[in-house]
Amino acid sequence: MSTVDVGVPAPRPEATAVPREPGSGALLALCSMSLVQLGAALSPPLFDRAGVAGVTWVRLLAGAVILWVWARPRIRGRTRADLYGAVALGVTSGLMTLAFMEAIDRIPLGVVVTIEFLGPLAIGLAGARRWRDALWVALAGGGVALLTLGDGTEGPLDAAGLLLAAAAGTGWACYILLTRRVGRAWTGVEGLAVAMAVAAVVTAPVGVVDGGGRLLHLDVLLACIGLAILLPVLPYSFEMAALRRLPASTFGILMSLEPGIGALLGFIVLGQGLTPVGVLAVGMVIAASAGATASVSNADDRS
Repeated sequence: MSTVDVGVPAPRPEATAVPREPGSGALLALCSMSLVQLGAALSPPLFDRAGVAGVTWVRLLAGAVILWVWARPRIRGRTRADLYGAVALGVTSGLMTLAFMEAIDRIPLGVVVTIEFLGPLAIGLAGARRWRDALWVALAGGGVALLTLGDGTEGPLDAAGLLLAAAAGTGWACYILLTRRVGRAWTGVEGLAVAMAVAAVVTAPVGVVDGGGRLLHLDVLLACIGLAILLPVLPYSFEMAALRRLPASTFGILMSLEPGIGALLGFIVLGQGLTPVGVLAVGMVIAASAGATASVSNADDRS
């Protein structure tokens, strides 16, 4: 799960002096999306070995340790507002990640990512007043309805999985808003390091109960550390670098491909297929997200 669409956090002040390199920026954005979805696709095989919540918690804990050692965030001297923002981001990230992982344990990855993507899309279209923006909402809503209520998948969809995917999408929208705030208040990835530590603490009780002694198995620990590198350590770093090379609007349009990448990796890694109707539905959401991003960006340029 990346910071996507028109809700992407603004580039850090130090990034504005870096010359734009659209070719490498686009490659970094694609790498970020691919790593996010690869990390998600590789998670389900571990769920039977250490539980969904157990695997999620160890992955968040490993990511927090890696980011804390890397960033070495300075807590002393921070305002309460800065700390509250990082804590809120951490709570949101932990619950969002847990909901996302529980969802992909029940329904195909491509379906989860497509439904979840409505969160950033809603942020991007918030306050829109032009008729064409209503068309993007209708197109996205139609795509999700076609995917979940039509013959979009090769089997029936679990209702709890759909609700969890929707909860993850709500969390993603909150995550975007909080990332903007934390990104302005903290330098580098210091804010993310604090937020990840909070996320690990928030998910610890359910993770420990779910995983139990299985979490101490060396192969499980190593696998979870690898997943932590795939998501969020490397993707976030790639996103930061991509934002230094691309306009935020271009970055948002590129990130609109994420539901398609999720569906593709779900098929390749997990054997989760979509019917032609499902492929059309995912394409509708991608088109709606890209169109909304371009539309809102053009409006901002004219204002």
